[in-house]
Amino acid sequence: MADGTLTPQRGILRWAALGLAALLAACASGPRVIPETRPAPSVEAPRERPSTRPIAPGLPQDVERHRVALLVPLTGANAGVGKSLANATQLAVLDTRSDMLRITTYDTAAPGGAAAAARQAIADGNKLILGPLLAEDAREVAPIARSARVPVLSFSNDTAVAGNGTYLLGYSPAQSIERVVEYARGQGVSSFAGLMVSGVYGERASTVFLRAVEDQGGKVLAMETYDGRPGSMTNAITKLSRTPYQAILIAGSGGSGVSAAPIIRKSAGGKTARILGTELWNTDSAIGANAVLNGAWFASVPDNYYRTYATKYRTRFGAAPYRLSTLGYDAVLLTVRIARDWRPGDAFPESRLTAPDGFGGLDGAFRFRRDGVAERALEVQEVKAGTTVTVSPAPTGFGN
Repeated sequence: MADGTLTPQRGILRWAALGLAALLAACASGPRVIPETRPAPSVEAPRERPSTRPIAPGLPQDVERHRVALLVPLTGANAGVGKSLANATQLAVLDTRSDMLRITTYDTAAPGGAAAAARQAIADGNKLILGPLLAEDAREVAPIARSARVPVLSFSNDTAVAGNGTYLLGYSPAQSIERVVEYARGQGVSSFAGLMVSGVYGERASTVFLRAVEDQGGKVLAMETYDGRPGSMTNAITKLSRTPYQAILIAGSGGSGVSAAPIIRKSAGGKTARILGTELWNTDSAIGANAVLNGAWFASVPDNYYRTYATKYRTRFGAAPYRLSTLGYDAVLLTVRIARDWRPGDAFPESRLTAPDGFGGLDGAFRFRRDGVAERALEVQEVKAGTTVTVSPAPTGFGN
């Protein structure tokens, strides 16, 4: 994604502006929508004599609003992330003040897991599913939702689960690597090395990295893998140092970058090399405070609106949000936009998800490709003087 190849589009700007305006002023019109969480509230006692009609199971029907399900873990190891996503969707509903949506939250970590949550959501009449968070949960949900013709907007970034009615909102490692490599080549870097964490993430990052460097006319001189064993990272970097390189991509967490940087600087091949990171670095709010990473570049979704969002979130919920909770907020903005032309009770107009001009939100411009993966407009940030600064802004829209 080269700088300047994407141009602003009217729809993108309008809905990106909606996200910021909602955060700053909650100025959109319409009555407030109150999100709910399963189980449903108890039925009110009748004011007149009891009816002889049986009470229908499930949630009360709401024929004037769109039923939307949120599938996230509210218990278990990932409950913190799930609750942050749920809070973000609630904040978006309140900010937009749309009277078109009724969002119900289902716990994917409850007995029966994500599959049971999906079946209940569909039985309750939901026509769109936001979530789940984890790729393994998305695999369980996908066939259930597909058989009911209910689209899924998952927060996962595992492209293996995308397609056939499942769309991924998660930040793509591949796009992040392609963007930072492209920027580095534009700054004169031609020789690269790779330090890859073991496992699926590292394997996929290696493939993307090799292709991205080749596409940009550069060369990958060496690539090594590390794991959690003592000395593994040091041994990998020592092997890399046999061949001097201009830049090294660390495909791992921000913590991995912090651990690797001092070793790289002491090695023969990396004393002056530019350190490159991935989208995982943006999930670490303290990444800029690590002096050992000064000068490092990484590509991620833009942070223009995130600080304002985080402040408002903290004020309302008394805690800091998880960085990826903005996916929940933006999923609501997207749904509100489409809901204006979506009649309650009808199937969700899935074809609208692949509109070429895409959508806008707190995380900038994005659009869904035909394979169901969100293509995002990314910026490049540099770790500098205790913070991160944008050295290559994200495009504001899509030109084609």
